[in-house]
Amino acid sequence: MVAIAHDFMSTPTLLIVDDEKNTREGLRVGLGEKFDVYVAEDAAAAWQLLERESVDVLLTDLRMAGDDGIQLITRAKGLPKPPVCILMTAFGTEDIAVEAMKKGADEYISKGRLRIDELELRIQRALKRTSLETENRQLHRRLDQKFGLQRLIGDAPAMRTVFELIQAVAPTKSTVLITGESGTGKELVAKAVHQNSPRARGPMITVNCAALPSTLLEAELFGHEKGAFTGAHERRLGRIEQAQGGTLFLDEIGEIDATTQVKLLRFLGEKTFERLGSSKTLSSDVRLVSATNKDLPALVKAGRFREDLFYRLAVFPIPLPPLRERMQDLPALAASFIKEFAEENGKPVPMLTTAALDVLLQYSWPGNIRELRAAIERAVVMCRDGQIQATDLPQNVRSPASIPTAISAPTASHATPLNLKEAEKQLLIHALKEVDGNRTRAAEKLGISRRTLHRRLHEFGLGDA
Repeated sequence: MVAIAHDFMSTPTLLIVDDEKNTREGLRVGLGEKFDVYVAEDAAAAWQLLERESVDVLLTDLRMAGDDGIQLITRAKGLPKPPVCILMTAFGTEDIAVEAMKKGADEYISKGRLRIDELELRIQRALKRTSLETENRQLHRRLDQKFGLQRLIGDAPAMRTVFELIQAVAPTKSTVLITGESGTGKELVAKAVHQNSPRARGPMITVNCAALPSTLLEAELFGHEKGAFTGAHERRLGRIEQAQGGTLFLDEIGEIDATTQVKLLRFLGEKTFERLGSSKTLSSDVRLVSATNKDLPALVKAGRFREDLFYRLAVFPIPLPPLRERMQDLPALAASFIKEFAEENGKPVPMLTTAALDVLLQYSWPGNIRELRAAIERAVVMCRDGQIQATDLPQNVRSPASIPTAISAPTASHATPLNLKEAEKQLLIHALKEVDGNRTRAAEKLGISRRTLHRRLHEFGLGDA
């Protein structure tokens, strides 16, 4: 084997495998200006090099003694960092090309038409395509982390039910209706449904129905032709068309007017629609997820929402609990927001004092998680010396007029720094004190099972508490 030394930091590495010396050397010389070139006379020698060197591109002949080029490519694609693989052969047939691609080849080229400039171009294109695919996979991993189930924090029974419902419905085609008070995280649940579905690689298009007047909402959903109404200067695709192959999320679905309700009902039933100003029937493969903080059955009874549309939308309902009904999740939610805003503002992650936790647990949170998030953001900005004090929280949260929650917080006569684990530990201790050590009643107050309570007590070294 021969190697030509170049700047490995800026130049891709290329391994040429061919049992014909003249071909091997000709390619080495021709491609040596653009690549750091290794050469090998057969698959065995090539594999020895691949096991000890990181190679960006594998350019291999098909017919060789021992393993052939396709077998070499198959092994190379199993490496932790597989190279771009290009197969060369003098026996070019469509069957061989198909077989090579199935085994992992990124490119296929016939030796009979082999030109150095064309080969250079093919290699560069393959490298660029692979780089884009890697970036795309990394982006989707980040999206999965951002919008997957791991972003939904909670161990309360109602939240465990939500997780189970998401996991059950996400792989299906069912229409989902997410209900709950404002600020409970309905859009985050919608994104989790999308990200855990077969449509995750497709678009998720969001429409806030409450933010648009009825005259514009219809055009926003279904699109319009040029001249369909005053100001329609060109054709525009609606959100339904934009969501092709993905998910359409209609937030505040209870705000849509009667005309839009009729058209949406038809789309849900037939998967067809027309743009405004057109009689041409179009179709779109879209999964519909909607959300509302309204009581839709009450709107149906009052004649303000179509009953048939309601049943179409509510094929699979997911109700979200308000924060006041899952206060045992507050320490974990607060810790998550503290970390998020500290990183966002370039600050060290501060500790939450017991006094601040006491205030958070005593407040009724009418704005739910959205209000908690805003309060924590302010506290992170205001805090000093790496500690969030009660005085760093908004005045309305600190007000004694706040409605107390079902479980009062541990009294904090001093401001001891409290991390997430310590906050949970203090909550467990306080709940046990309130019920004179009765673990069954403490578990009921905390909204967890007795088994979970035992496990948590053991984890915190409170087995004899």
